[in-house]
Amino acid sequence: MPLSATQKNFYTGAVLAVITTIIWSGNYVIAKGISMEVPPVTLAFYRWALASICIAPFAFKKFTQEKQLILQNKQYIFWTALTGVTIFNTFIYLAGHYTSAINLALIGTTSSPVFITLLAAFFLKEHISRPRVIGMVICMVGILFLLSHGNLQTLARFRFSKGDVLILISAFTFAIYNIFVRKKPAAISPLVFLFTIFTVGTICLFPFYIFEILHSAPVKWNTHIVVIILYLGIGNSIIAFFCWNASIQKLGASGTGLFGNLIPVFSTVEAVLFLGEQFTTVHLISGLLVIGGLVIANITTKAFKAS
Repeated sequence: MPLSATQKNFYTGAVLAVITTIIWSGNYVIAKGISMEVPPVTLAFYRWALASICIAPFAFKKFTQEKQLILQNKQYIFWTALTGVTIFNTFIYLAGHYTSAINLALIGTTSSPVFITLLAAFFLKEHISRPRVIGMVICMVGILFLLSHGNLQTLARFRFSKGDVLILISAFTFAIYNIFVRKKPAAISPLVFLFTIFTVGTICLFPFYIFEILHSAPVKWNTHIVVIILYLGIGNSIIAFFCWNASIQKLGASGTGLFGNLIPVFSTVEAVLFLGEQFTTVHLISGLLVIGGLVIANITTKAFKAS
C-alpha cells in the first residue's frame, strides 16, 4: 500500500532527526575534551562564523530576495538566533569547564526533550498523548541506565555543580529555539533562515569573543583544533541544523525533540567504533529502552494509521 502524505512526513522527519542526533552525538565529548585548548566563547564564535561563511555563497542571492521579509520579522529572527546559536552551544562549552562529560550528556539529553515537550504543549498546543508520556519516561530510563552503567549508586552520588546549571540553561534555551522554529514564517526559505540566524547569532557572540580573547591565553592552533572547528561549523551547524529544523516542520517540536534521547546511544556506538571502548550489556539494554521509548511515543501518530 502506498504511503500517505502524513506517513511520508513522519518517516522523512524521523530520518532527518536521526541524522541530526548522529552528527550531534560527539558534541558533548568535544565540549569537555577541548575545554583546555580553546576558550568556550571563542570555540562557539569560530564555529558559527565558519558556518555563516560557508553557507553565505549558497544563501546570499535568496537572502537579497527575502531581505524585506527578514526585516519584517527581525524580532523573531533575533530571539531565534539568540537561543539557538548564541546561547545554546556556548553554554555547553562553558559547562565543559566545570563538569564532567557524563554530566553534560546526562543533564543535556534528559532535560532537553522534556523541556521541548512541555513548551510545545503550552505554547504550540501540541497534544501530549499518554503513549508519548510513557515513551518519554522509558527514553529517560534508558539514558539514566546507560550513564549510570546500570548502577543506581552512581545516580545517588550525583550532585549539581555550576556546570550542571549551565547545561540546564543550555537545554532550556534549545527547547525555546525549537518552539521558534515551529513558528518560522513559511515564506522564509530554510537556507535563508539558517544563514540569517547563524549570522545574527555570530554577531551577538562577537563582543563576548573580544572580551574573552583579551582575558584568556591565546589559542595554540594545530590540526586537531582545526578539524574540530570544521566538524562543528559544517557538520554540527549547517548539516545538523538544516536536518533538525526540517524535522521540526514535519514532526512538530515535541515529536522531533524526543529523538534527542538517541544522542548518548550514538555517542556510545561512536566510542566503540572509533575509540575501541567495550560494548556491554548495559549499552544494549539502554539502546533498546531508548528505541522502544521512541516507538511507543510515536505509536499513535497518524503516520502509523492506514491512509
